[in-house]
Amino acid sequence: MRLTETADVWWKNAVVYCLDIETFFDTDGDGRGDLRGLSQRIDHLAELGVTCLWLMPFYPTPDRDDGYDITDFYGVDRRLGTHGDLVELITLAQDRGIRVIADLVVNHTSDQHPWFKSARASRDSKYRDWYVWRDQPPADQHEGIVFPDQEDSLWQYDEQAGQYYLHQFYKHQPDLEVANPEVREEILKIIGFWLQLGLSGFRVDAVPFLLDTKGSPDAAKLPDPHDYLRDLRAFMSRRNGQTVLLGEVNLPYPQTREFFGDEDGDELTMCFDFIGMQKMYLSLARSDPAELVKALRERPAPPEEAQWGTFVRNHDELTLDKLTEDEKQEVFAAFGPDEDMQLYGRGLRRRLPPMLGNDPARIKMVYSLLFSLPGTPVLFYGEEIGMGENLKAEGRNAVRSPMQWTSGLNGGFSTADPDRLAGPVVEGDLSPEHVNVADQRRDPSSLLSWIKLLIQRYRETPELSWGDCTILELDSPAVFAHRSDYEGGSVIAIHNFSATAASVTLPIAGASAGLRAADLLTGETFPVAVDGTLKHQIAPYGCCWLRILRPEDRYLI
Repeated sequence: MRLTETADVWWKNAVVYCLDIETFFDTDGDGRGDLRGLSQRIDHLAELGVTCLWLMPFYPTPDRDDGYDITDFYGVDRRLGTHGDLVELITLAQDRGIRVIADLVVNHTSDQHPWFKSARASRDSKYRDWYVWRDQPPADQHEGIVFPDQEDSLWQYDEQAGQYYLHQFYKHQPDLEVANPEVREEILKIIGFWLQLGLSGFRVDAVPFLLDTKGSPDAAKLPDPHDYLRDLRAFMSRRNGQTVLLGEVNLPYPQTREFFGDEDGDELTMCFDFIGMQKMYLSLARSDPAELVKALRERPAPPEEAQWGTFVRNHDELTLDKLTEDEKQEVFAAFGPDEDMQLYGRGLRRRLPPMLGNDPARIKMVYSLLFSLPGTPVLFYGEEIGMGENLKAEGRNAVRSPMQWTSGLNGGFSTADPDRLAGPVVEGDLSPEHVNVADQRRDPSSLLSWIKLLIQRYRETPELSWGDCTILELDSPAVFAHRSDYEGGSVIAIHNFSATAASVTLPIAGASAGLRAADLLTGETFPVAVDGTLKHQIAPYGCCWLRILRPEDRYLI
C-alpha cells in the first residue's frame, strides 16, 4: 500500500490518548494539574507512541461536572493556564508528531454561563431562544434520565424565568436549542476559533443529545438533524481538510452507522464502538470470545475514510447498557460484585487491572486485543502503566485519579498536601508505590514496555486498521483469531481468553511453498505446512500477531 495514505487519512491508524489536564501533572503546587505540566510530560506521550492527544474540557467552569459544565466556550480555565500555555502545548505536541483534539461540549452550558443568566432574566433577551423553554413540562419528562441518582426529570422550573427549561443531563446544565440558527452559527464560530489556535479536531460529547430536537416546540417542522452534522463536518473540512470529529454515540450498530453519514462519510469521522467494548467484557467474564465475535460480525463497515474507535476504558462509567439484564449481571458478578463498584445500575466505575485481579498475562492479552482489532485504539491516561481506581472518590471520579509518575508523595503528580489534590490518589496494591511510570519505563517486562511494543508494531502494520477482517474458525472455543488483509499483506492475531493453554491449527490463505509466519511481538518465525496450515501453541491468556511471509517479501520484522 502507499504509506502516504496512512498520513493523509491519519485517524484510521492513529493512537489516541485521552487525559484530564487537572489530574495529569501539577507544576505550581496547587494540587491541580495544569497545561504547563502537560507540556513538561509531552515526551512521555511521544515515547509511548501516541499520535493524537485528546484533551478533556479545559474551559472555564464552576466544575460541578468535572468541567463539562462550561461558562465560556472560548476560554481556558485560569486554574489550568492560559491560551498562551495551550498554544505552547500544541506547538510542542506537533513537533513530536502528535495532533491535539479537544472535547466539544455544545449540547448544553452551565447555568452560570452569561448566555443562560441573560436568558433566564428576561423573555426579551437575545439569548432566551438559545435554550429550550416550556410553560409546562411534557408528559414524558421522567423518561430517558441519564443520571437517575441525581435527577428525576428532564425539565427544571426556573423561578426567575417563570418557565421550565430542558436539561438532558444535570439541572445545572440547561440544554442549548441547537435548532436555533443563531446557536448553530455560534457553534461554528467556536469550532473555527479552536481550529485557528491549532487543534486538529474534536471529540463530540453525547452526539445523539446534540442532535435531539424533540424538546423544541416545532420539532416536527425542523429539518433532518443529521443535516446539521453534515454542515459541521463541511465547515471543518473547508477550514482544514485533515481535522476529525470523533463522536460519542452509544446506540445499536444500525443507528450508530447513520452518524458516519452516507458512503462518502460526510458526518462523523469516527465513532466509538460501544457495542464491541461491552461484548468484549462479556467475553472476558465467560472466558469465551463468542460474544465479541458476534459483535464484530454485526458491526457495519464505516465509509472508506471513516473509522471505528476501539477502547478498553474511557473517562466515564464502563457502561453495559447494551447488554441484556442477565448479561449485565454476569459482568457485574465477574468484575464488580460490590454495589459500590457499580454506577447508575448500568456500568462499572473500575479500571481494567483490578477487574482482572491484576493478572499481568490477562491484562497484556486484552491490550493486544485492543491494538489488533479493526479500528483506531483509544487509551485513557494511566492505562499504559496499569493504574487502578479509587472507590472513595464519588461516582465516575473513581477512575479519574491523579496520574502516577513516581513512588513518591502523591505519585509525583503534585507537591501539594494530599487533601488539596484534584482527586484522591489510588491506594492499596495499585498505589503509586507499586505502579508508576518511573519504575516501569526501564523495566522490559512492565506493562508500559508492552504497550510501547504494541503501539510500535501496530503503527508498522497498516493491515490491522486498513485491511479486511476475517474471523477464523478454530477448534478451541476459548481462542479468538482474526486475519487482516490489505493489498497483499496478511496478519493473523490470536488471543486466548482462558487460563488453559491451547493448540490451534490456522488456515493460511494463498498457501505456497516457502511460506513462514513471523510473530511480530516476539520475532520468532514458524514454517507454514505444505497443506496451507499452521499449528500454533498459545499460552494461557496468550496472544500473538503473525505476519505471513512469502520468500520474496522484504518486511523488516
